[in-house]
Amino acid sequence: MGKWIVKLPNKDVALHSFGAAVRKLREDKELTQEQLAEFSEMHVTYISQIERGIKNLSLFNIVRVAHALGVSPAELFSAAETVRQPAR
Repeated sequence: MGKWIVKLPNKDVALHSFGAAVRKLREDKELTQEQLAEFSEMHVTYISQIERGIKNLSLFNIVRVAHALGVSPAELFSAAETVRQPAR
């Protein structure tokens, strides 16, 4: 068996990509941050921090956000992999 050599993503890049995917899906569904917060039973500040790539969510919170957006956690992660972040 050969060794798998895969470079892990940078934490900041992963959080920003995930947050951008949440924002895109939320906007595609024409939801406000307040509505997403209500549907996911989270605080609007927490949703804002997710979208800005500040919060590192637990698995349970990922499931809550995905459910509130009407997608599976797998679809949410897939969306995060395809989101392009603007250069900073």
